[in-house]
Amino acid sequence: MPDVLLATDADWLADQCGAALSGRHSIHRIRRGADVIGAVAETDPDLVILDLQIGNMGGMAACLAVRQEEGMGRLAPRPVMMLLDRDADEFLARHSRADCWLVKPVDPVRLLSAVDAALSADPDPAPAPVP
Repeated sequence: MPDVLLATDADWLADQCGAALSGRHSIHRIRRGADVIGAVAETDPDLVILDLQIGNMGGMAACLAVRQEEGMGRLAPRPVMMLLDRDADEFLARHSRADCWLVKPVDPVRLLSAVDAALSADPDPAPAPVP
């Protein structure tokens, strides 16, 4: 069962993601973007899902931090998905080097499909929104 790290301080979003992914994925949730690097190092998830709007350190900064740690060889590369607030935030997802993204609110079927696609994708694909 693939491990997914979900970083969000929004309980409603965590509930939606949990309902969509439970049973097929093991979900580890953290509430602070600043805790992402430590949680990735500790849990070694197969996928990281970042909410763009995390209170103390947003998804963009957290994604850049993950990519920096991977570039320095301190973390193994892994796919990162961002949950965006609006379509225009695609620029932020691309700039932060996220592998894929979805716009909230999260549709359970699309989320499950996007997670499965991200987990089966080749390393370092061109970033793309999930249809």
